[in-house]
Amino acid sequence: MNITTIIGYMAALGTTISFLPQAVKTIQTKNTSGISLPMYALFTLGTLFWLIYGVSIGSYQVSIANAITLIFASIILAYKIRYK
Repeated sequence: MNITTIIGYMAALGTTISFLPQAVKTIQTKNTSGISLPMYALFTLGTLFWLIYGVSIGSYQVSIANAITLIFASIILAYKIRYK
């Protein structure tokens, strides 16, 4: 494994894990008042496109990170829509 691959995995891990606290807090409190619906809708769509891109180029780092991030972002987006 070369340094570029390691950096890719570290970047994927860091950006993916960053969504966990917000997802947990949103699920626990159902409070989404501080979250912008248009921003999260666009972010979730962008994450879906990153996932498709990662699969298309065969990149495990991009695919796995964006699949997990898409789950977290989708949960937050669903709560934002449901508890608006």
